[in-house]
Amino acid sequence: MAEIIARRTFTTSYIILDTIFLVLFFILLLWQKKRITAIVGIIMGVVYFIVDYGIFHLLLGTRSITGGGMFPVLLWMSMSYGFTNFVWIWLWLRRDEHLFSWSLLILLWWFCCPMLSSFIPGTEITIQRTTGAYHQSMALILFIGYLLAIIWNLYEKKEYRIPIPWLLAIGILVQAGWELSLFIGGVRSVGLSFSDSMRTLVINSLLETNLGLPYSYFIFIAITSKFKEDLGRRPDPLSFRARIAENSGERAGLF
Repeated sequence: MAEIIARRTFTTSYIILDTIFLVLFFILLLWQKKRITAIVGIIMGVVYFIVDYGIFHLLLGTRSITGGGMFPVLLWMSMSYGFTNFVWIWLWLRRDEHLFSWSLLILLWWFCCPMLSSFIPGTEITIQRTTGAYHQSMALILFIGYLLAIIWNLYEKKEYRIPIPWLLAIGILVQAGWELSLFIGGVRSVGLSFSDSMRTLVINSLLETNLGLPYSYFIFIAITSKFKEDLGRRPDPLSFRARIAENSGERAGLF
């Protein structure tokens, strides 16, 4: 498989504006008592950093950067997209009653931030990674996750089945929204041909976030079967299977 290059170009002013947004977004989540969602976002931001800096950069040597330091830039990137992506994923999984509003807020920011940062002077930074060293492993993780979900559904009754189409929609659309917003904003794939840019967008959208959705769903069901969103214990703890049935019957606030 030909090499996929994931490249981003932005300025230090972009980092500053995005950091301000992340703080405000975190405060907004706490104000709305989305405490588990906020905690999951922080944890996954740290996980993103461990993977990106520890594995992709230090172990595999797939990262390169010009105009900035690898450690601080990857720390910001990991906390930014790790936090935002998984907050958004968690809101989708729990079929939040304000899902449309949260989704619009995230997508609007990803679209507007590059344009807003262009008004503020800053040093340009370009960071990229190649994917040949690990996309095979990602594909294996993707296959195993959905294989487990399929086997579960083949065994279980209809009301206890995992909503695989819903997971696919989340996994693909969250990454596609991120990739497309960055591409339109002039952050993603600068200097690459249009065909290479589209290839990166499509493959990343199908693979990179989607690979974690079955596992994220298992964790989500396990946690929310015992705890409420505000971190309080549920007065009526559910079994894993019963929580799947309950969640599948909930309606997301999309309209």
